[in-house]
Amino acid sequence: MSQVLPGDALLVHDLIGIGFGPSNVAMAIALSEHNARVGGREAISAQFFEQQPRFGWHRGMLIDDATMQVSFLKDLVTLRNPASEFSFLCYLKSKGRLIDFINHKNLFPLRVEFHDYFEWAAAKVEDMVSYGHEVVGIVPVVSDGAVEYLDVTVRSGEGLAVHRARNLVIGTGLRPLMPEGVERGHRVWHTSELLAKADELEGTSPSRFIVVGAGQSAAENVAYLHRRFPGAEVCAVFSRYGYSPADDSGFANRIFDPEAVDDYFAAPENVKRQLMDYHGNTNYSVVDIDLIDDLYRQMYQEKVLGAERLRFLNVSRLADVKETPAQVRATVKSLVTGEETLLDADVVVFATGYSPVDPLGLLGEVADRCPRDDEGRFRVERDYRIVTDPGLRCGIYLQGGTEHTHGITSSLLSNTAIRVGEILDSLLDRGVTSASEEARSAADGVGCTAR
Repeated sequence: MSQVLPGDALLVHDLIGIGFGPSNVAMAIALSEHNARVGGREAISAQFFEQQPRFGWHRGMLIDDATMQVSFLKDLVTLRNPASEFSFLCYLKSKGRLIDFINHKNLFPLRVEFHDYFEWAAAKVEDMVSYGHEVVGIVPVVSDGAVEYLDVTVRSGEGLAVHRARNLVIGTGLRPLMPEGVERGHRVWHTSELLAKADELEGTSPSRFIVVGAGQSAAENVAYLHRRFPGAEVCAVFSRYGYSPADDSGFANRIFDPEAVDDYFAAPENVKRQLMDYHGNTNYSVVDIDLIDDLYRQMYQEKVLGAERLRFLNVSRLADVKETPAQVRATVKSLVTGEETLLDADVVVFATGYSPVDPLGLLGEVADRCPRDDEGRFRVERDYRIVTDPGLRCGIYLQGGTEHTHGITSSLLSNTAIRVGEILDSLLDRGVTSASEEARSAADGVGCTAR
């Protein structure tokens, strides 16, 4: 229960969460389970704010036949608490599909099914989240030279409101990344908006799509557009000779183990770089081998039949793209010969990845109290807490944007359940409940409590 401090009209939350994607849903679940276990005054009060009007996770890429790249056991809770009622298996039981899933003999659910699981889990902790609320500013509250609280300004349809927190957990996710100088438009898409944009073409007869990129999303885009628009040519443009298969072997997958985070965090900078170079092919710019085989099989079949709709412009890059109301003109340049090919298309789709949302602008003047490393990045403790000067006593935790300190699992589902457990442990170790007790006692003394 959040409390009001004497002489102050602001609610004080032990924790405010910014964003409510899978990571902060998992955080809310961990808090809910902790509070149910301890109860009463040892409970941690928390409130999450999400800009979207409802839960959503990469909705634009929920292609009907796309599967997850991680085991269902790496859900929001199982690696932290295998007995949790928030697990994917409990979700299946509630939907009447547990036996069917077992008979399916597959570790990797459909992506659309896992999204439904996330929605199911988010709904079970919806009392902790305010949708349609955007955090627009954070201000330190200074008393006797120290910062004990952070005031979080939130904008909604009802206007602006300020909430006070002792700790923050930032889980604002990833932002679509476009090549420098390229802007999204009616005919220039990022893969994150694929399904919604493709729906807008329903009833039309597009003749050509160009898909830029060499990773899983790019290959899925190629396969989807080829299937959905049977009269259109689909051209894949990438700088490699062909799609590279993802290394999902047992030994390589150890890079996603919780213990690997300890190793990465403790490693010297040169070893960190080596580990990323060695194991980037477990996640970045790689494609599931089954999808690679399917695309190659389709391409070869079309060559045999003499009706080629699937084209691969390899060892090439998109040198220029110009959008007009009627079409997009793309210039594709061979990296070998330098020869340029002009292609007119209905749409160019950029599967060029994502970048973490930089919390710098959000933190405002609080960021001045957070020392940086030699490359200007936030320094982060092992418990995912941003390093701050001694005068800032609030904890600011990051869920994402910590790849430079914690490795490849920074923004991936693989370690989410473990990560939120470590953040919860950190809150408890730092005495969040005992400190909150002081505020509650003071509030009780003036008879002022509120949810």
